[in-house]
Amino acid sequence: MAKTAWVFPGQGSQAIGMGSDLLELPAAKATFDRAEQILGWSVVEICQSPENKVSQTLYTQPCLYVVETILADLLKEKGQMPDFVAGHSLGEYSALYTAGVFDFESGLRLMQRRAELMDSASDGMMAALLGFDRAQLEAVLADTPGAVLANDNNSGQVVISGTPEAVETVMAQVKSKKAVKLNVSGAFHSPLMADAAEQFKTVLDAVEFKAAEMPVLSNVDPIPSRNAGELKSRLSRQMTGSVRWREISLRLPEEHVDRVIEVGPGKVLTGIIKRTCPDLVLENVGSLADLL
Repeated sequence: MAKTAWVFPGQGSQAIGMGSDLLELPAAKATFDRAEQILGWSVVEICQSPENKVSQTLYTQPCLYVVETILADLLKEKGQMPDFVAGHSLGEYSALYTAGVFDFESGLRLMQRRAELMDSASDGMMAALLGFDRAQLEAVLADTPGAVLANDNNSGQVVISGTPEAVETVMAQVKSKKAVKLNVSGAFHSPLMADAAEQFKTVLDAVEFKAAEMPVLSNVDPIPSRNAGELKSRLSRQMTGSVRWREISLRLPEEHVDRVIEVGPGKVLTGIIKRTCPDLVLENVGSLADLL
């Protein structure tokens, strides 16, 4: 029987004005108001700021979580329900909320603390590589202490993370069509985030996780799981672990998923998945118009 997966994008999918159209809906406006009470600042105002405040890590992560969870709730109100969920980096929090693992407020407080810790990280560098030889990349990474594969998005697109020296070394040694340094504050999804991850664990441990209503494919482990303890353990490893999105994409057809809906702004994930699994039906729900 054909199944549907909902996937939630991460940092990089934000855009000025995202979510503004949702204010027409009373339920969405109420969620934005709740978010403002929890955060102490307005998601709507940040998203509408012409200075592109929404692209500052401190704001990006909570804003994406709020917009994505509103869209997921609206899809459910229309009678839709996924068979599987997954999220790219911070999108995993939206996926866990959608699966009923924790409530909106708990997820938003986790996201706020995660954003604060990641925004204050000052060590390291990240770079995206496109069009490269994977065997060569793996060999160079193995010989370069201080650099790791942070995001394995698909066969032709990855992000490496680590010390500036190590990342520069990998960029210089691996032949690629394009190599771009990312404008981020630290080496996300690498061992250099260990101190931040340790601080975050204290906050995470205090949140009660429930068994997921549908299987979740986690960034650090693409095997579907509903187990509350396992999902929390995976999330605790996410800040220092790799985003194994290529493996998540490959897993979907194995689970008889034939339709994937990207819930959130932009079309980053459907673009990434298309390269790995061209036979999947890919859809996007990122605005009010997409819900009508």
